[in-house]
Amino acid sequence: MSVSRSPRAAWAALRCWPRRRWAASAAATPVAILALGVPTALIPTPLFSRSVPPVWWNYPVLVLTGVLSAVVLATYVRTGPVSRRDDATGRSLGSAGAVLSFLAVGCPVCNKVVLLLLGASGALSYWAPLQPAVAVLSLVLLVEAALRRLAAETACRVQPAAA
Repeated sequence: MSVSRSPRAAWAALRCWPRRRWAASAAATPVAILALGVPTALIPTPLFSRSVPPVWWNYPVLVLTGVLSAVVLATYVRTGPVSRRDDATGRSLGSAGAVLSFLAVGCPVCNKVVLLLLGASGALSYWAPLQPAVAVLSLVLLVEAALRRLAAETACRVQPAAA
């Protein structure tokens, strides 16, 4: 199925959302922010700490990831009878975007995989400068997932002609 990813179709779908979806999105936003912010120590808790202080762009990425993740999650809230719409639309993009956001805003030397591959100096020299690009990529993937999910809601199915 080819789904138009136009922002116009996405806005049309958002305008038709019932309160139930808006409530799900509103509830999922702080949960997503906490799920990303606590382990990366952007939200200070006694559970986690950072060796390298956060940079200014970590917080906007945290909030945007929370909002976009909540929109994608809210598209899975059923609003009526089960349709034949492909529920996998945008699923892998949203998951990849969320994982990349976690890697982007996390402490560069706290990531065990990066530390094993590059060492502490490599993490600071090579990984830390790449993190803003990873953040942009993660947000692009989340936007794409949201556009696909929302556009699929307004897509008109074409039925094959009877032969």
